[in-house]
Amino acid sequence: MKLLFDIFPIVLFFLVFKLAEGEPDAAAAFATEHFGMLVAGSVISAKLAPVLLATLVVIVATFVQIGWLMARRKKIETMLWVSLGLVTVLGGATIWFQNETFIKWKPSVLYWVMGTAFWLSQALWRKNLLQVLMGGQLELPPAVWRNLNFMWIGFFAFMGLLNLYVAYSFSTDTWVNFKLFGGVGLMLLFTLAQGLYMSRHVKAEDE
Repeated sequence: MKLLFDIFPIVLFFLVFKLAEGEPDAAAAFATEHFGMLVAGSVISAKLAPVLLATLVVIVATFVQIGWLMARRKKIETMLWVSLGLVTVLGGATIWFQNETFIKWKPSVLYWVMGTAFWLSQALWRKNLLQVLMGGQLELPPAVWRNLNFMWIGFFAFMGLLNLYVAYSFSTDTWVNFKLFGGVGLMLLFTLAQGLYMSRHVKAEDE
């Protein structure tokens, strides 16, 4: 359920983009009529209407996530606040300037912010964020926690670069597909690999 909650804005972005892409002229007319005041020039082109509408929806969806958690008095993770800030600033720039480059940079910046947080906490404050998050559930040797931390740093750095490669090497449609299926799929595979790595050491500790 948490995974579905986390990828909720990404799924909406994908669905709205695909729907608008199927009828670009109608999407442009709708976007211009209802959201023309949000863009420079007040007219949204058929080419950019799908990504602009999808960006607007993902901004609203992220605010809804925050509001839902606040209403239920749940803890709001720092990265969700960071994601909200990035999608509002870069998404807003995408809409105003009618330039999809800004929103395409958002995943990379978020990956690199997370990777930097993992690295700085270890390098400057000797605090392993992964251990802070999961230490109450698992007992692992310090070296294993350190290795896991560096693995996540490397993964975040790689994902940021991969996102930009796809964004600049392929069409926006391909990038949108990658954003949902590629990004989420690689995250699941990496998490599974991490789980297998940890299970080896947990078993050794139990024995």
